[in-house]
Amino acid sequence: MSKKPPEKLVEMGRVIAPFGIKGWIKVQPVWLDGESAASLMLYPTWWLESNGGWHEYPVEHAQVQGAAVVAKLAGCEDREAAAGYKGRVVAVAREAFPPAKKGEFYWADLIGLRVKNNEGLDFGVVQSMLETGANAVMVVRNDKQQAVESEERLIPFIAEVVKRVDAAAGVIEVEWGADY
Repeated sequence: MSKKPPEKLVEMGRVIAPFGIKGWIKVQPVWLDGESAASLMLYPTWWLESNGGWHEYPVEHAQVQGAAVVAKLAGCEDREAAAGYKGRVVAVAREAFPPAKKGEFYWADLIGLRVKNNEGLDFGVVQSMLETGANAVMVVRNDKQQAVESEERLIPFIAEVVKRVDAAAGVIEVEWGADY
């Protein structure tokens, strides 16, 4: 199973424990909700990080268990083997994602985009995304090159603020003031 990993892997969760005695693992998805857990089951192949590298594992079986997913990976036959996966990051190839609907974006595609306002101020780059319950929020970090003063900003990812996402150009245009 030593295949070269895809160019872009998206972290989907982390193995938190073995599950049962037949080689199953328990995975805590990155986002703690049933929808994220169920979405992880859409992918027949997972990539697990090990010793600084990535290894591909076909998923033989998977099911939602509360906010987690329990899964049986090919080649993992007993509890001891499953325990060896504890703490490993579980990722999926970005290319395996279904196409996003018009006007919707995968968070993985927003990370790394530069955020500028309608006055041309450069706030920096999206480092991560947060779900607050009310809406998603971009964590934008100043890269100290051309950005405005603040080191980190939290900018809501809502229609009233985000005016345009141009992934091809690598830019998100926002209606957001430098003093917010």
